[in-house]
Amino acid sequence: MAIDTTPVDPNAPLQKKPISWLNLGIGAGLNIFEVSTLGQPFEVIKTHMAANRGDTMPGAVKRTWARGGVFGFYQGLIPWAWIEAATKGAVLMFAASELEYHFRVLGASPAAAGILGGMGGGIAQAYTTMGFCTFMKTVEVTRHKDAGAAAKPTVQVAREIFAREGIAGINKGVHAVAVRQCTNWGSRFGISRIVEDVFRKFAQTEADRESKKPLSSLQKIVASAVGGALSCWNQPIEVIRVEMQSQVKTVGRPEKMTIASAAKWIYSQNGFKGFYRGVTPRVGLGVWQTVCMVFGGDSVKAYFANKK
Repeated sequence: MAIDTTPVDPNAPLQKKPISWLNLGIGAGLNIFEVSTLGQPFEVIKTHMAANRGDTMPGAVKRTWARGGVFGFYQGLIPWAWIEAATKGAVLMFAASELEYHFRVLGASPAAAGILGGMGGGIAQAYTTMGFCTFMKTVEVTRHKDAGAAAKPTVQVAREIFAREGIAGINKGVHAVAVRQCTNWGSRFGISRIVEDVFRKFAQTEADRESKKPLSSLQKIVASAVGGALSCWNQPIEVIRVEMQSQVKTVGRPEKMTIASAAKWIYSQNGFKGFYRGVTPRVGLGVWQTVCMVFGGDSVKAYFANKK
């Protein structure tokens, strides 16, 4: 999902942003491309390190390769990551746009409305599609698979969890996902806006600023990449989320975890540094998502605009 870097005039008449079905389709297609290329390998390594906090990044890569070679880095891709990729952008765009408009009606500034809309859109993602998709992706990365044995199909695993634990079981850790997405998008929008303002102040002329000249594609990528990378400050909630959804069996580990009990368990086992396991591949994931969704999104939209 690309961050809209179009400058907003606070004095302009308030209008609700239209939802373009073409843009939703482009967003879904680019999300699927992103996760099917480098996105899922980054996700798998990040999840492995968050669940197995004693492993280094080279160790996580080695163990992932041992689980299935190249295909080991794409565990959870089909259907869960594809379902998530095809829907989360549309949910975010719709929810964030609606919330941003209503916050503006209530008197919020464009920047504040954008941040609050992004936070609300992130929460909407979690409770619609991302909750169960993220859970099942984590299950695929962390569940035990005997070498040489036929592993259960992922859909069968989902059915067994649903039959045993119902909706709550298939959405285990969804509240942590909601907190992560809320802080993710609030940070991404907020930090990206700050970087954009720096570019306008130091890289544009006074005439450019007065005419509200848009930033270049490179400047948009850099601003969003910085926002995506620095938003990883919330890695502790991501590690907590993975721990709540993990299938790794450890002696003494609580069976049913809340956010608080998961945090207590992680700290007791790994100390403060345990909350930042997997942050490096997560930064890499954020940068790759930015390249795909900002640069790729602008390029594809421009292509279709020129076809009209």
